[in-house]
Amino acid sequence: MTAILFGSISTLADTSEIQRDAFNRAFAEHGIDWQWDREEYAGLLASSGGRDRVAAYAEERGEDVDADAVHATKSRIYQETLAATEIAPREGVVETIRAAREQGFQVGLVTTTSADNLAALGTALADSVAFDEFDVVVDVSKVGARKPDAEAYSYALAQLGADAGDAVAIEDNLGGVASAQAAGVAVVAFPNGNTVTHDFGSTRRVEALDLADLRS
Repeated sequence: MTAILFGSISTLADTSEIQRDAFNRAFAEHGIDWQWDREEYAGLLASSGGRDRVAAYAEERGEDVDADAVHATKSRIYQETLAATEIAPREGVVETIRAAREQGFQVGLVTTTSADNLAALGTALADSVAFDEFDVVVDVSKVGARKPDAEAYSYALAQLGADAGDAVAIEDNLGGVASAQAAGVAVVAFPNGNTVTHDFGSTRRVEALDLADLRS
């Protein structure tokens, strides 16, 4: 193994509940009578992409909803909340990144969220996780297809000059796991608070990160 690839925002800091709250506040702001509780939201997270999730939800109900506008509002609320909230890295994240650097591994962040969402999290975690020290950072502006497509991982590997077989991905959701696997990258599931009930099948799951464990 020569590269560790964090696969989503919530593999670094569990912001899933902040995101759910941002969706609900966006619905209210747009006059939409939806309220996603934790159980429903957990089920919706089986698919990737917030904008597409809103569009599919509206289609299922036969409702006319501007998914792009709602998602833009959700992103604004999410970013504002991050700026006003004390966010901590998940267990083992800081130690794993430090140990990886000390041992000469490349470390990347491979998402298909927006650059603005990444920047907001980077600011919130600035005292513990320095995004500018990642060897590669991928957001949706750098690829043509969102996860579960393999493109984000293929792009990251190309930027690093690494082979898929030499990397391990850390993912918190099913779409991310599928994306890494489609690119030929070994993946470890690190579920967040709202994906902990998901069935990751034969994919190895961990509750905290440890470099020695990732290498095994």
